[in-house]
Amino acid sequence: MITAKKTEVIIGEQMPWGLMPDHIELYHREIVSAAQADQMGFRTSSVLWEKIGVGGQVLPHYHDVAEIIYITVGKVKLLCNREWHSYKAGDTFHVPAGVVHSVANDDDQPTEQISIFLPVGEDTPANSFFNTTLVEDVYSTQLK
Repeated sequence: MITAKKTEVIIGEQMPWGLMPDHIELYHREIVSAAQADQMGFRTSSVLWEKIGVGGQVLPHYHDVAEIIYITVGKVKLLCNREWHSYKAGDTFHVPAGVVHSVANDDDQPTEQISIFLPVGEDTPANSFFNTTLVEDVYSTQLK
């Protein structure tokens, strides 16, 4: 049931970094929780802003959800199809449910990424690109 009725703003610098257990120097900020997604009426398990410290690693693992990882800062190595490959900020990984993967910092500074965890299922409706509806130009006075 959709209950959200207004735009919510979360200030990044006010979000604490939480240490992720079972990994090496991995920290996260939860951008969208499952409960927040429910309020907005869409399906996700979580959306995380993650930071991997120098020498850190998201250890090899897999999920019961699909994951999209977008590297925003630095250089990383990705365990992809049983091989390690180097990538950098701007690169995106699509990891299907059940696939073993790992991301390791390959830089001399902390790296950052956005990880989106999406439920999967055989009965999931087909996706489509979103629609946008323009509204009367009543808000543009704020831009002047």
